[in-house]
Amino acid sequence: MSAQELTALLLLSAATSFTPGPNTTLSTALAANLGLRSALRFVLAVPVGWGMLLGLCMAGVGNLVLTWPMLRFVILAGGAAYLVWLAWRLSGTRELLQADTQRLQIGFWQGVGLQFLNIKAWMLALSLVAGWIAGKEDAMARSMMLLPIMMAFGFFSNLTYALVGSLLRDWLGQGQRLLIFNRCMAAALLLTAAWMLQSAA
Repeated sequence: MSAQELTALLLLSAATSFTPGPNTTLSTALAANLGLRSALRFVLAVPVGWGMLLGLCMAGVGNLVLTWPMLRFVILAGGAAYLVWLAWRLSGTRELLQADTQRLQIGFWQGVGLQFLNIKAWMLALSLVAGWIAGKEDAMARSMMLLPIMMAFGFFSNLTYALVGSLLRDWLGQGQRLLIFNRCMAAALLLTAAWMLQSAA
């Protein structure tokens, strides 16, 4: 991979990872409501799930999403429904939660599975494979370089958002601030779900 290709890959990785989306919104909200330690399960789940999804696309499985409209619809509908459900749970949370509460808990494997319901993640993975791997003589070497880079960006972007959420935790615990914050995060999740559905129309 040339220096120009690597630079383009790093810029794309930064742009797609650090811009707000369902993962970063959840990382922020979980850390603000439950604390950083509880949010770390989800923060760690994102790169694992993303790496698995990207690996499947590298192996050619991702093409099924493009060729089978019903599979694409299931991913899209499942992802949108899950985001709507999370937004509903989040919008009613008025008080800072303890780590053992079930209201906003997202387990590690739930976080991994959520990556497979994100149609944006599928399209990004397919674009990466098409642009950096498919048809290249050194496809395997490129795959081994691409996978850890994308997983690292997935981890550090979500960790950054979780840190921001945890830093806001004490401030949000006063008055109605947490409810307003949670409703803003819920609105972001709903807008993401709407964008996913609209972009696939």
